[in-house]
Amino acid sequence: MHRRLIVPSALAASLLLAIPASAASFNPGAPGIGDSYYPASGNGGYDVSHYDLRLKYQPATDLLEGTATILATTTQDLSRFNLDLGLKVSEIRVNGRVAKFATSGDHELEVTPASPLAKNTPISVVVRYAGKPSEFKIDGWSAWARTPDGAVAAQEPDSAVWWFPSNDHPLDKATFDVSVLVPDGHQAISNGVLQSQSSRLGWTRYNWRSNKPQATYLATLAVGRFDITTDKTANGLPVLNAYSKDLGDNAGAARASIERTTEVAEWLESVFGPYPFNALGGYVPNVTSGFALETQTRPFYSPRQFANGANVSVVVHELAHQWYGDSVSVKDWKDIWVNEGFARYSQWLWSEKEGEGTAQELADYVYATRAAEDPFWTVKPGDPGADNQFHIAVYDRGALALQALRNEVGDETFFAILKGWPQEFAYGNAHVSDFVRYAERISGRPLAGLFDTWLYQPSKPSAPSATAAGLSAAAVAPSSRSAARPAKPAQPKSWKKIAETNTIHENETAGNHTGH
Repeated sequence: MHRRLIVPSALAASLLLAIPASAASFNPGAPGIGDSYYPASGNGGYDVSHYDLRLKYQPATDLLEGTATILATTTQDLSRFNLDLGLKVSEIRVNGRVAKFATSGDHELEVTPASPLAKNTPISVVVRYAGKPSEFKIDGWSAWARTPDGAVAAQEPDSAVWWFPSNDHPLDKATFDVSVLVPDGHQAISNGVLQSQSSRLGWTRYNWRSNKPQATYLATLAVGRFDITTDKTANGLPVLNAYSKDLGDNAGAARASIERTTEVAEWLESVFGPYPFNALGGYVPNVTSGFALETQTRPFYSPRQFANGANVSVVVHELAHQWYGDSVSVKDWKDIWVNEGFARYSQWLWSEKEGEGTAQELADYVYATRAAEDPFWTVKPGDPGADNQFHIAVYDRGALALQALRNEVGDETFFAILKGWPQEFAYGNAHVSDFVRYAERISGRPLAGLFDTWLYQPSKPSAPSATAAGLSAAAVAPSSRSAARPAKPAQPKSWKKIAETNTIHENETAGNHTGH
C-alpha cells in the first residue's frame, strides 16, 4: 500500500508545543517503518506484541464495530505515534487515559497520549471504531470483499486497515485474539484455534487465538454461512476447513483439494521441518476473485482456483508459505522471493513426489519455453520492484534459482538448507541476502555469483550459465544458422495444474495489491 509522508497538522503541532520542557527530547514516531517499496507503510517508535480485537459485524448492512486493545513497547521517547486504520474512530485511550487523535492521509491515525511515553515502556492502546469497510478504498481498491452472506478481509501486501488498527508491516509481528459477534446462522472464521463460541439473543460470538507472531496482512476475517469440517493431526493440532454453502459447481473440487491439507502439511514437514503454528486449515468463501493467500494457519482460497477441478498444487503452495513467508517473513517487501520462490518450488517438489515431473524437468521446461526476448527475464526476483512484486518471474524464475542451488550443492546439502532456514529465522524476518549467507554457511561454498545470475540479472541466463546450473535443455544448440531450433523438453504432466495456480498472483485490483 503506497502511503504518503504526512506533515503534522496545526493541531498536532500545537500539542507538541504543550509538552513540558522536561519532555523536549520526546518526538513523534515516524509515519513509516522504512520499507523500500512502501516507504510510508507501517509506523515507527513502537513494537506491538499483541492485538486483542473484539468485533461485531452485521452482514446485512456491512457495519463493523470494534474495540481493539494493542499491547506494545515504545522503542523511542514518544510524544505521538501513528496507527493504520481506515474506519472512523470514536475514542482512543493510552495506558487507560483518553488520548487525542487526528487523521491524515488515506488511513493514518495520529495518536497523542495524555503524557509523553518514555523509551522501552510497555503501553496499552484501546481504540473504539466503527464503519462499513466496503465503503473505504485506497486508490480505488479494497481488501474487503462482500459476499452474498457476509464479507472477507484477505489481501497482500495490506488488508488490516479495513478492519483493525495496527502497525501494518511484516516487520512488526504480534500474537492475536480475535473475538467476533455475528447474527445466528452465520460463522466467523479467523486465524489459529477456535477457543470457544457462545450464542445469546440472536447473536453468536466466535473467539479465535493465533499464539505465534503473525504479520498484520496475514490476519484474516471471514463472515458467512459455511460448511465446516474439523479434525486433528497425528500430532494433535486442530484442523478446521470452511466452505461457503453457495460455491456451486466448484464445491466438490474445493473440498477434494483442501481436505488434503493435513496430508500436504505432513509431507511439507519432511521437507521444511516441524510445522510452526498451532492450527491447520483453509477456507473458501463465495468471492469473485481468483487469488489465494497464505493467511496464517488458515489459507484463503478463491472458488475459481478449483474451476477446472481439484488442484492440490495450490494447497501445497499456500501451506509452504506457513514456513516461507509466515514463520519467516520479509524484512522488506523487496524480499518477496523468500516467500514466493520457495512456495513455487514446493509445487515442483510435490510434482516430483507424485511422479508427475521432477523439479529438474520443470526447471528445464521453464528455461526452454521462455525466449531470451521474453520480458519475463527482465524481472529480477531478488528485487523485482513494487510494480512487479507478484510477477510470474518471481515465482518461476525464483524457483529456477532454487533448482540451480540444488544442482550446485547436491541434494543432501540442499534439503538441509530448506529445513534449517525456517528454524534459523523462526517467527522472524529476513532479507534475500540473509538466505544467500545462510546457504553459503551450510554448503561451505561461495554462492553469491549463482544467486546474482538467477535472481538479479535482468536477462535470460546464458546457455553456459544454465548448463553450469544443471539445466540440460540449455546445452542443446543448433549446429548451424539454418538448423532447426533445439527441441524443447516435454511438458511435465503436472505443468497444467501448476499453471492453473498462476492466478494466485494475477492482479485483481487497481495497483499491485494481490494475494498469493
